[in-house]
Amino acid sequence: MSDKRQKNQLVLAFAEVSRSEAPRDSEEGTESFAAKREAESPASSDQLMEEVCGRKNCQQALARVKSNKGSAGIDGMTVEQLPGYLKQHWPANREQLLRGTYKPQPVKRVEIPKPDGGMRKLGIPTVLDRFIQQAVMQVLQRRWDRTFSDYSYGFRPGRSAHQAVAKAQQYIAAGYGWVVDLDLEKFFDRVNHDKLMAKIAKRISDKRLLKLIRAFLRAGVMEGGLVSPVDEGTPQGGPLSPLLSNLVLDELDRELERRGHRFVRYADDSNIYVRSRRAGERVMMSTRKFITTKLKLKVNEEKSAVARPRERKFLGFSFTGQREPKRRIAPKAIARFKQRVRELTRRTRGVSVETMVAQLGRYLTGWRGYFGFCQTPSVLGNLDRWLRRRLRSVVWKQWKRGKVRFAELLKRGVGKDLAAQTAGSAHGPWRLSNSPALSFALPNAYLASLGLPQLVAG
Repeated sequence: MSDKRQKNQLVLAFAEVSRSEAPRDSEEGTESFAAKREAESPASSDQLMEEVCGRKNCQQALARVKSNKGSAGIDGMTVEQLPGYLKQHWPANREQLLRGTYKPQPVKRVEIPKPDGGMRKLGIPTVLDRFIQQAVMQVLQRRWDRTFSDYSYGFRPGRSAHQAVAKAQQYIAAGYGWVVDLDLEKFFDRVNHDKLMAKIAKRISDKRLLKLIRAFLRAGVMEGGLVSPVDEGTPQGGPLSPLLSNLVLDELDRELERRGHRFVRYADDSNIYVRSRRAGERVMMSTRKFITTKLKLKVNEEKSAVARPRERKFLGFSFTGQREPKRRIAPKAIARFKQRVRELTRRTRGVSVETMVAQLGRYLTGWRGYFGFCQTPSVLGNLDRWLRRRLRSVVWKQWKRGKVRFAELLKRGVGKDLAAQTAGSAHGPWRLSNSPALSFALPNAYLASLGLPQLVAG
């Protein structure tokens, strides 16, 4: 089904609901009545559910859920099936939301590997629950975001990881050459529900919405066919979780502001910049105490430290120097990059070099879009050269036997003697990938013609 048809289905469904709400004896048209309601509903925090269920808000929520894609939840419904489902069932779902009787389904537990080892547990809601969470998040974010700290950058409109990294760089350049790097242990799994709901209740009074949010928090987790209750935590994987995490940690932001610290926070990753190690140790001790006693959270001692910024990584970046620090890609991020490239270019995948480069190109484009923010182009240049050698090595392996290799080199314009010498060489593919014969037979222009992006512009 085309995106346009899906969108038309949802517009039709919401339009039918709007018509059913209009008073029969009203002299106003349906559109003016709906517009009036949308204009009035945001005025009171005890009528937020009407805004959540508003047609425009729901259309925006559907568009975001579709663009995010993602796996099906425990009911098996896909994102592509959601518009058709809503056309048929949205009036009933909407009525449940407005009455405060909607019950979310348990989330599906999945585990994904963390970049630095271990597994991260995600909770995948059904696509219907993701849609409703997204609609709720949009309404609350419009109200709450402007109240959050200027030092918070994660999961906020108009803010990004690049801005957070640039802010940290400013602190270092200003002479704050030590960082208190704080990592919260299993933050999303440890948030206390009662404490979180108390924070939310201070901001909104719509009892239906409060009940719905608590229901999302306590929906349970299905794992191995069994549903387990959830007493704490905000499961990673739903659209509402990042906003709730910012609400929880806003208390930390305000405390750090009150103390006059220079800091940057992105989700549960906080860096505080100070002038000396001694100051850093004091700040680490006092901040750890605040986090454990006031927020009832735990600092991961193994991943937290007081150190020079060049010795730590922040959102995949590190820094060189003190007086004029430059953004560089953290060593672990480079190692992960190379590991992913190796996975995409394994000979045992059994795909053509053209298919391999196409898949690799998608990864490289996204990676470059983020890490191209570094200020060390020589590192990107080295990675470009490593990539091309890797692909030449892969092609050499695919040619397999000496006769095939000799013929392929001749076909690509390599001289007979050099082709014979290279095809019969006892050296391995990696060493030969940098040889004159392969550099001539598989030049940079050839790899570019297959669609291989460059990490360094130009």
